[in-house]
Amino acid sequence: MKYLILDVDGTLTNSKKELTDKTYNALMDIQEKGHKIVIASGRPTPGIRWIVDKLKLREYGGYVLCFNGAKVIDLKNDEIIYQNIFPRECIAPLYEYALSHDMGMITYEGDTVIHGTRADDYMRFEANLNFMELRPVDNFVDYITFDVNKCLFTAPPDKASALEEELAKMYEGKLSIYRSEEFFIEAMPLGVDKAASLDRLFNAIGVSVDDTIACGDGFNDMSMIEYAHVGVCMKNGQQAVKDVADYVTEKTNDEDGLLEVIEKFVM
Repeated sequence: MKYLILDVDGTLTNSKKELTDKTYNALMDIQEKGHKIVIASGRPTPGIRWIVDKLKLREYGGYVLCFNGAKVIDLKNDEIIYQNIFPRECIAPLYEYALSHDMGMITYEGDTVIHGTRADDYMRFEANLNFMELRPVDNFVDYITFDVNKCLFTAPPDKASALEEELAKMYEGKLSIYRSEEFFIEAMPLGVDKAASLDRLFNAIGVSVDDTIACGDGFNDMSMIEYAHVGVCMKNGQQAVKDVADYVTEKTNDEDGLLEVIEKFVM
């Protein structure tokens, strides 16, 4: 039995954020043969629900890593195997920083993206991408009395790089801060990455890393590509990711590049 670990955007889906029929059929076929699928994405849980449903991952006993691995779910029984909670004491100073630097700041509550700064197009993009409602809340800091897994900042690309660098220095040793898009700055609990969460998952369910194949394209996929027995970067991936991969697909995510991975390493 193989465990196929799949990033979503740029890997599993094409540039239109669609799962093609060819890739869908191949993934259903390997599940019928007893192999398992693990979705590993930076998206919040609602943003990958459609993939879970379409691939029938609950029925076949798949797994999900969302928020870049801050939450790991066993889909067969919806059990949370692991999660890393954002430190509550960091929310107020981060919110003040966002206000003073004219940045957007959001986090997630159920199926809702909540914000206490003015709404912008980047927030709308995040909400629409993940099929979530964008909702303003009063007293953003006081409103968050529940556990969250990450906060996300928005800023124009020409400003985001410098803001990311300053925030990373300010919260060194406290938070993991990096850009996932040129206009998104992620703020995560320290030590969250896909490899660390996969290791926790496989230790919990008693799976050897020798049975794993991880596929991705972006910087946040590097750790799991290095971790897995076979690490795959898509042809459309970042060069730095290709450099650490065991295999680079000959076709892109728009050309069903996952098919060759399935044929070569799973079947």
